Amino acid sequence: MDSVVHFEIPADDLDKAKRFYRAVFGWEMVDVPQMEYCMAYTTESDPEKGPKRPGAINGGMRKRMRKGESPILVMDVKSIEDTLKKVKANGGKAMGEKTKIGDMAFYQLCRDCEGNVIGLFQSLKR
Repeated sequence: MDSVVHFEIPADDLDKAKRFYRAVFGWEMVDVPQMEYCMAYTTESDPEKGPKRPGAINGGMRKRMRKGESPILVMDVKSIEDTLKKVKANGGKAMGEKTKIGDMAFYQLCRDCEGNVIGLFQSLKR
């Protein structure tokens, strides 16, 4: 079973959004300038293993890329290619190309059968 491991919140004004989530939920925000990204820590985490509390996930924020763009749930999958075959066979479609995130993972966006955007995360550290 593939699990939700991350979320992404798009924002027009990242500083404003960071202040909101910090003030309302107490999240820790850590900028990643080389990626134009901000990590959003929602729970106590280990730098190597992630969230310490079972079922909890962390996420991030980035500039909104298109008008009307909504938050994205990111699924941990063994193989992006195999998962995309299942996505397409069940009425979804790939978006863009698979990209490499440093030496950590590959990442790919797709749409489900209802048009919702989902992120696929394939770790390189398995």
